[in-house]
Amino acid sequence: MNPEMLDARIVDIAEGGIDAAAALDFVSDPRFGGLACFVGKVRAQNLGRVVTGISYQVHAALACNLFRGFAERAVQAVDCELKLSIVHATGRLAVGDVAVVVAAGTPHRDEAFRACRMVIEAVKHEAPIWKREHYEDGDSAWSEGCSLCETSREHDAGHARGQHHGHGHG
Repeated sequence: MNPEMLDARIVDIAEGGIDAAAALDFVSDPRFGGLACFVGKVRAQNLGRVVTGISYQVHAALACNLFRGFAERAVQAVDCELKLSIVHATGRLAVGDVAVVVAAGTPHRDEAFRACRMVIEAVKHEAPIWKREHYEDGDSAWSEGCSLCETSREHDAGHARGQHHGHGHG
C-alpha cells in the first residue's frame, strides 16, 4: 500500500484527543464516492458495572506496523483504490472520549464499508492494545480481549451466546 494512502497512528490522550473529522478528511479524495467511518467511544457501563474511564496501553511501534498490514489486507480484499485512517488512543480516557477511529475512502460505498469493518475488527482482535477499565466503586480490571481467545471459533461462539469478554470500542 502506498504510504500516502494510509494514516496509522497512536495518539496519547494527554497530548490531545482523536478527531474523527480529520480521519474523514484524510480519506476524502475526488476519485472516491464512498466514505465510511467507525468511531469507538468509552461507554459508561460494561458487563453490568458502571465504568468511569479506561486506560489503554499500546505497543505503539508494533501496533502501527500491524495497522499497515491490516491496510494491505483490506486493499487485497476490496480490490480497488483505498485510503485508510487508523487511529487509536493510549492513556487514560473518560466516558465519552473517542478511543479509536477507522475511516475508509473508496470509489464506491460497498468497498468503503467492507474495508472499514475489516480493519476495525483486525484492530480489536489482533493489535497489541490492552484495556484497563476503571469502575465507580474504585476497582479496576484488565479486560480480556479477543487476543486472549483460544480460537476464533471460541470467540465467535461466545459472541453468539452474548459473551463479549468485556472488550471492544462502542
